[in-house]
Amino acid sequence: MQGRAIGLDVGTKTIGVALSDPLGMLARPVRTLKRQSVKKDSAALAELCAQEGVKHLVVGLPLELDDTEARSAKLARQVGVALGELLGLAPIYIDERFTSVDAEEILVRLDISRKKRKSVIDQVAAVLILQSWLDHGDWSGIT
Repeated sequence: MQGRAIGLDVGTKTIGVALSDPLGMLARPVRTLKRQSVKKDSAALAELCAQEGVKHLVVGLPLELDDTEARSAKLARQVGVALGELLGLAPIYIDERFTSVDAEEILVRLDISRKKRKSVIDQVAAVLILQSWLDHGDWSGIT
């Protein structure tokens, strides 16, 4: 894989953002974006992507346990499509139904305070989403 990738954990109130290194080996947390609207959120993310030279767009898709898509998955797809159009990239969707739980467990194990966990959990979830794709390629992608 060549070029930097962005990973997104799209929620109803925030979007966790992670970026890979230029070689596409490691994901790192970048920021938590407070949600405004699909259009405004996509524009802010597109600006970051332009600054960082992003070549791959990876979006977490929070599927239900029965593999169906509820409101939150539809919202993630809306952000993915809007940002993809701005960047000229096809979004890659990754099943992320347990990443927030995994992120919480990691932060608890690291003894991060509850207040600090709340401010970074979406970034950690975005790192898990992106790192999964970096480690496994797009074999787990969902169209």
